[in-house]
Amino acid sequence: MNIKKHIPNSITSMNLFCGIVATVCAVSGLIQEAALLIFAGALFDFFDGFAARQLGVSSPIGKELDSLADVVSFAIAPAALYSTYMKYIVTGDWYINIYHLSWECRFWVLAPFVLGIFGALRLAKFNLDERQTENFLGLTTTATGLFTASLMWYIVDHLGSFHWVHPWMIMMMIFIFCVLLVSEVPMFSLKVKHFSWKGNELRFILLIVGAVSIALFGLGGVALTILLYTLFSLVSYIFN
Repeated sequence: MNIKKHIPNSITSMNLFCGIVATVCAVSGLIQEAALLIFAGALFDFFDGFAARQLGVSSPIGKELDSLADVVSFAIAPAALYSTYMKYIVTGDWYINIYHLSWECRFWVLAPFVLGIFGALRLAKFNLDERQTENFLGLTTTATGLFTASLMWYIVDHLGSFHWVHPWMIMMMIFIFCVLLVSEVPMFSLKVKHFSWKGNELRFILLIVGAVSIALFGLGGVALTILLYTLFSLVSYIFN
């Protein structure tokens, strides 16, 4: 029995496990715990591909399992975070049962799960697309999940500063991310092939800004970094 070929799938399964538990934590009002699990899922998501390349093993089931794990960890779990935050906005309570809410409040609580649908659509669409050799087309589910986890972590840490947030603002942000997920806007690659400034300007600027943001805002700085990455890619796409 070749144990090597099962290692990447085992790591991917840990990503999936983190996503499942993150979803349970999110709907239970444990926002920061869910955010940390999404970050942990992202680490497993990186290392499963790394392990597969280093061990020289790959399989069709590994690709499908990876996509399934990504849907749960970076689309459904983030949607659950938005949903619970919506519940807090409309009721002032993180833990109230959805069955005790009015139909209008239920709409706001359930609407964010459209992000899970678009995350699945993205992975289904681009798994069949062979154009993504150098850059990604559209925003990845991983970036979307990390943005959400980082933002929710920061909001919970600074809850009093976000009393002005309206449900429509959250839904508008979710709508923008849904569009970005299935768009064909090229997102520049973060792979550094050489260390000279020329040709790596956007990557180095993003790296510097990201480091400063994380130093200033902790995990909340990840959301700002991903937002800048998205804006840089959009600007580069428009002008090129």
